[in-house]
Amino acid sequence: MNRFLPTICLLGMGLAWGLSMPMTKLAVSTGHEHFGILIWQMVLVAILMGIPLALRPRTNGPRLRHLRLLLFVAFFGTMVPNSLSYIAAGELPSGVMAIIMSLIPMFSLPIALIWRLEVFEWKRLGGIIFGAVAMFVLIAPGTSLPNPSAAPFVLFAVVATICYGLEGNYVAKFGLDGLDTIQVVFYSSLLGLLIIIPTALVTDQYYNPFANFGVPEYALIVASLGHGFAYACLLWLVGRTGPVFAAQVSYIVTVAGVAFSIFLLKESYSGYIWLALALVMIGLFLVQPKAQSVEQG
Repeated sequence: MNRFLPTICLLGMGLAWGLSMPMTKLAVSTGHEHFGILIWQMVLVAILMGIPLALRPRTNGPRLRHLRLLLFVAFFGTMVPNSLSYIAAGELPSGVMAIIMSLIPMFSLPIALIWRLEVFEWKRLGGIIFGAVAMFVLIAPGTSLPNPSAAPFVLFAVVATICYGLEGNYVAKFGLDGLDTIQVVFYSSLLGLLIIIPTALVTDQYYNPFANFGVPEYALIVASLGHGFAYACLLWLVGRTGPVFAAQVSYIVTVAGVAFSIFLLKESYSGYIWLALALVMIGLFLVQPKAQSVEQG
């Protein structure tokens, strides 16, 4: 069972993140802005992680030395990428967001090479090139997106994927310093709230979801809980198998995100978007790690 656990984890978090794509689109549909939405996402994630943390035997909590890790995870694992994703989700189709999110391993690999966590291969470089061409196909023709003026928001989503790749490699290189994944997600969420709440208040983005609770709020709950579950799985998987294998969740996120978007939001796509999807899937195949990377866990 332990041999297949990383694969099961990969599948579960891929489906959870894939579902979060259309849920995120619904969450931003009422015009709520990114910092305000991010507050409630982090609250829900903290609750999700806090329950098992409170029920299990007392363990050592974070120390001052863990502050750098928790800040890095809070910024590059949640606050920056999720804020950018919420902004992009308001302008881009949910399925397109899923395709862009699949670029995580393509950005994860160069960082892993710089930090000497992976070995260079020409085949993997080809995968990165396919990913770059896919982004060009999405932006350049002017007819791939329903609203061509939304093309710049693709860059917001791309930067979000870079953040995830950076964070995954950071955890792979430096580890969790004695903390487990539930602790890291819980305490980084609390730390993030200390930063994001005053930011939302200053920018006038705070809102009360209970004042007019409806479909967007339910969607936010589903997306947030899915993110928390998937994020904990990702941190665990990075420690067991390495950042590039863990980033292969993008295969599942892409297919699930597009499928859920078509089924739940009735989205339809141009030929350019389907071409970009095909290019990304080829790129993912080329970037995938060697077999021994999978067997580390």
